Amino acid sequence: MIIIQNTVISDDIRDNFFVCNLEACKGACCVEGDLGAPLEEAELQILEQEYANIKPFLTEAGQQAIEAQGLYIKDWEGDYSTTTINDRECAYALYDERGILKCGIEQAYLAGATTFKKPISCHLYPIRISKYDGFEALNYDRWNICNPACSFGANLGVRIYQFLKEPLIRKYGEEWYGELVTEIEQTK
Repeated sequence: MIIIQNTVISDDIRDNFFVCNLEACKGACCVEGDLGAPLEEAELQILEQEYANIKPFLTEAGQQAIEAQGLYIKDWEGDYSTTTINDRECAYALYDERGILKCGIEQAYLAGATTFKKPISCHLYPIRISKYDGFEALNYDRWNICNPACSFGANLGVRIYQFLKEPLIRKYGEEWYGELVTEIEQTK
């Protein structure tokens, strides 16, 4: 376990290899699971403000699901997540010409239509954050659909914390990430 500021990071994030391999998994994380992508409360307001800019990048089915259910849903535990289409794929997801699921929010971001890249939970995957009083726990969420990402990361020699440098900095800042890297390098 690694402790940086108000976070507790699983050793798995330091030790395991991971690089998304969309050619192999086809973006299965956007369709598999019980709910849509977890959302932070601040992201709810962002979706409300930015939806008009994001909407043109979504599928008709995604737009219809959002019209029927709302921009996000609140689950039985009081947590928020993205709306889904028929309790399966994320309403914000779309298939590209190769049959790979992509994030419509991110496509809007890449086109310059919004400043919201995508939900931080998606950007940080396979890290999942659990919030506690006074600290957050970062854990590696192992999922068999990501086995190709594990082997791809191993082939490239890229560990989870390295692959997720950008979203970790987005979430916690440059200083935090620098402390993490320093801590990891000192334990080698």
